[in-house]
Amino acid sequence: MRAVVQRVASSKVIVDEKIIGSINKGLNILIGISKEDTEEDLLYIKEKVINLRIFEDEADKMNLSLLDVKGEILVISQFTLYGDCRKGRRPNFMEAEGGEKAKVLYKRFVELLRESNLKVETGEFGAHMKVDIQNDGPVTLMLDSKKNF
Repeated sequence: MRAVVQRVASSKVIVDEKIIGSINKGLNILIGISKEDTEEDLLYIKEKVINLRIFEDEADKMNLSLLDVKGEILVISQFTLYGDCRKGRRPNFMEAEGGEKAKVLYKRFVELLRESNLKVETGEFGAHMKVDIQNDGPVTLMLDSKKNF
């Protein structure tokens, strides 16, 4: 599983000209699910996301986690995180999980995040979405559950 984590002042996702998810201070998370992902991958990314110390404390040091600041989360599925651009000019998405299996894992990831008692909003799996992100910092990090050791 791959995740692009962005610290945001606010973020929203729009489908068919309607806002379907919106947050204030917190994290915008774009997630890609691979054909090899399991519950273990979901748990790894969830724990990383909620515990990353990327929010400033009173001394302006990145010392606080999403849990510490009671931030909000916007999760958006993005299979293109598994785009392989090494050959040719068109990305290859063969590693990305598709269809129902990816949707089940996406929904499970959202459930796991909600167990943290934080506000969690989502995009719409498989939809064409517009995402407005007011990146704070900017702070943007990439996580990959297969590169966790």
